Amino acid sequence: MNSDLETIRQVVQHNCHITDAGYAADYTLCIYLLKMREFYRWENKQGFGTDLPREDIGVWLRKREALWESLEDADFRPIPLGGEDIDPFETDRINADLLNQGYVYSGGLGLQTKPHFFLGRLEQQIDQDGYRILITSEELARDLTAPPAMSLGQTIFIRRESLRRMVWEKVEQWDWNKLDNPLGRAIACYDFRTNLESALEAMTEAELKVVLWHEIGEIKAGQLLGEQWEEMLMALPRSRAEFMVRSVRDHLADALVTLPHLLEQGNTASIHFYMGNLAHMRKELFPGLRSAYDQWLQSNDTAALRDITEISRQHWLNLGRQCLEIYQARPLDWIKQLENLLETSCL
Repeated sequence: MNSDLETIRQVVQHNCHITDAGYAADYTLCIYLLKMREFYRWENKQGFGTDLPREDIGVWLRKREALWESLEDADFRPIPLGGEDIDPFETDRINADLLNQGYVYSGGLGLQTKPHFFLGRLEQQIDQDGYRILITSEELARDLTAPPAMSLGQTIFIRRESLRRMVWEKVEQWDWNKLDNPLGRAIACYDFRTNLESALEAMTEAELKVVLWHEIGEIKAGQLLGEQWEEMLMALPRSRAEFMVRSVRDHLADALVTLPHLLEQGNTASIHFYMGNLAHMRKELFPGLRSAYDQWLQSNDTAALRDITEISRQHWLNLGRQCLEIYQARPLDWIKQLENLLETSCL
């Protein structure tokens, strides 16, 4: 990395520290400590099988929290590129230069409008069905959250290193209790006991396809629901209603793309992993999916999963449009009306 790129890397990491300063406290203590532990592992280039020194992590953690405290009121820095200072959210403009040098940048907003920034090495660029898919390998700058996949417009970012870390976190969490559940069944499909690195790489490669399908589904769902969907999300306070509304769109995205591809591919481990990673609210709104999964476990026949996927596609689209109708009318109790609608519309 030349000196200009190193300067860019430092600015991007500085902006990552600023966003962490504002949002790291949103995690529960358990999740926060787990993420900080893995952040330490990434920053210090430690392998996943390496035992991390608790005392060193403790010192690092106190220094990082002190840094965040000093940045609570700081502004994001512009990206210095080609003699100009470019707004860090002008991702397309920045990548127009960096992609030619083998690097990928992203600056955008995630859940609760949390800013995300990262800089990584370009592994592969794929132009497919009107989408530009950018897959990165090593990450050179990242924030604490580090989502494995994101989309901005028609560009999809797949972050292999973050996905690999997310998979490892799931494996490690499951290993604490070793429950007989979908996540455990997915992990059992790989040889983590005798060859951790090989198993982790194989699982990451399989799940890379799944996160790509979900992001394409998100774009398609957004096209069907329209721009007002994002406006509605911005108007919702952090609440049960917000989590329910987000779950509706996630289910629509998966009904459109993820689940059909999963069932067509027939990767048993990925079906287990998908079910094992469904958030609580998504399971609450879609109990029929778990029933179909249980039928598949008993019979090894995907018919029930295919049927519920087909039925759910129109269900989630209609439900999303009903949410928008409530938002458009916006009576005084519109948030409560959203909750009531979604609580009585489980599939």
